[in-house]
Amino acid sequence: MARVRGPFDPEPTPLVESATPAVSVMLGSLITLLPMIASMPLLPPFGLLMLVAWRLGRNTALPVWAPLLLGLFDDLFSGQPLGSAMLLWSFSFLVIDLLDERLVTRDFWQDWLLASGAITGCLIAGRLFALPLAAPVDSLLLLQILVSIILYPLAAQLVAWLDRERTTA
Repeated sequence: MARVRGPFDPEPTPLVESATPAVSVMLGSLITLLPMIASMPLLPPFGLLMLVAWRLGRNTALPVWAPLLLGLFDDLFSGQPLGSAMLLWSFSFLVIDLLDERLVTRDFWQDWLLASGAITGCLIAGRLFALPLAAPVDSLLLLQILVSIILYPLAAQLVAWLDRERTTA
């Protein structure tokens, strides 16, 4: 059960409150370093999932320039060409921000649709940056997109839990 901060409990420290979103995205990017044996590379981009979940769950948690630095961190550890996640994450962050201004209210299904579009766009563009067009990886890419879209609700729940904990800690 989540703790509720009482009136006499100390305020959360600003460092914990401001660093939690960035650290969770960075830890999501580092998941690719875990030794896993798989017959197909279907590991979703957990850093991107966490970034999108933070943006859709709490839009003030990360500044507008944060995807640039977090994308650089992801590029350093994911093996993608340097600058691809920086560009794609920043672009998806800005597109989500633009669409968020147009929507009057949002519910979970709209968040899931926005996240699906951002994840799909980033994975397809990342494939175009990293591999030649003749590379036969399109079926694996579709499976990776599907797995990533299915795992987004878990990332959103994790972000909601982290957000509760960082504001009550």
